[in-house]
Amino acid sequence: MTDRPSWAPQNIDITVPSVSRIYDYFLGGSHNFEVDREAARTALKALPGMPKIGQANRAVMRRAVNYALERGITQFLDIGSGIPTFGNVHEVAQETHPGARVVYVDNDPVAVTHSRAVLAGNPDADIAAADLRDPRSILESPQVRRLLDLDRPVALMLIAVVHFLSDDDRPGEIIATLRDALAPGSIMAITHATPAESTGQSDAQRDVATVYQRTASPLVHRTADELRPLFAGFEIVEPGIVHLPHWRPDTPPAADDDPVVLLGLAGVGLKA
Repeated sequence: MTDRPSWAPQNIDITVPSVSRIYDYFLGGSHNFEVDREAARTALKALPGMPKIGQANRAVMRRAVNYALERGITQFLDIGSGIPTFGNVHEVAQETHPGARVVYVDNDPVAVTHSRAVLAGNPDADIAAADLRDPRSILESPQVRRLLDLDRPVALMLIAVVHFLSDDDRPGEIIATLRDALAPGSIMAITHATPAESTGQSDAQRDVATVYQRTASPLVHRTADELRPLFAGFEIVEPGIVHLPHWRPDTPPAADDDPVVLLGLAGVGLKA
């Protein structure tokens, strides 16, 4: 019988891996189960650079938060936020702008429980237990209603989450529902897994995708051309939809960077 840690909510099946907890493992976190670690180790055998992709996604998230703050946006809706680690949206935003308001959203009970513990005592940040596939439940959640003024610009953060929506989930419609609730001047940041250009990496990506088939959220790779329609109603800001290290880097990407970080795309759109 699998041991259940004391911090694990009773209402979850700890024999099924979770994308949030696998990601937590890649980022060096401790809120994951053996089933998640086993899945992560299998993915790492296929693509050893997986943690670097997670780190590159987090780096884009931080740069997108700072971009929003530079535009005067101090409200953030981070969907698919996962399990908190150092440098989350509220830490980045509130360090620069005390009083910035952040609502996280995740459908993993471990992520929700741990986030509530981390955010206890922070009146300007909270987490909603909801699923991106039901955007109306997010917009109508008590946390969004309490913390966010949707009549003012919001930064919608969709970091490493849209690639868990299949085409059958109609991601364009989901994002349109969220977009229509946002005030002009809002931004949307998306990072997303993209197909490899080399045969070797393509084989590795296929093996990684097989690992995620065991979760409730299989992984879908999309090209920049396939992501562009998701930005309908937004003006895509410079430099466009580009590989993770190339979206407004603080310093020029190093020539010897692991090419694995090119397996992700980033783009930010501005709602006029």
